[in-house]
Amino acid sequence: MWDSLVSLINGGIVAMLIRGGITMLPLLMASLISLTVVIERFYFWWSLRPKRVGRTILSLVAEGNLEAALHLASTSRHPVARVLRAGLTATGPSSGTVMQATAQTELSQARRYLSILDTIITLAPLLGLLGTITGMISAFGIVSEAGLGQPHAITGGVAEALIATATGLLIAIATLIPYNYFRAKVEQLTDLIEEGATRLELLLTPQED
Repeated sequence: MWDSLVSLINGGIVAMLIRGGITMLPLLMASLISLTVVIERFYFWWSLRPKRVGRTILSLVAEGNLEAALHLASTSRHPVARVLRAGLTATGPSSGTVMQATAQTELSQARRYLSILDTIITLAPLLGLLGTITGMISAFGIVSEAGLGQPHAITGGVAEALIATATGLLIAIATLIPYNYFRAKVEQLTDLIEEGATRLELLLTPQED
């Protein structure tokens, strides 16, 4: 039963790709790239747990336990911890500049591959529109050559146009949701880094004086 179902699904996908025209190939590639990036980004954000490590480091600094704070910051993979580690290891009044540079590096890693998703969101509907145009050209070409005596051939060209358009929109919509989620995560991380760096500077200022 399952083998028959899988064969039916695979056959339906292949048939849809064939009927959708040549633009289905780049659309299929775009969907695979989008899926790969989404999985990689979900794993990236999942690996950054727990989120309270920054607060713990700042609490240790407030208590004067700089050694424990530095040890925790050095063993954590969270971007906030890395920024705070840069501030703790910096000497003199340059801690703010060092944390700012480290924050830019960490945020660039958080934004990684988002431009690819943004491109796919814009490109997929355009490829679908291109499929619409080529499908309609094919349909009208058949009409000009054979007249209206072959309705199945004409509807086949229209079906090609509709399949390509629907596929492009589906890819764009499916990519837009995780893209906005990842952007929100980047903004949240930016706020956490700015808050943590500011609080650390305030805690270290009396010690630097």
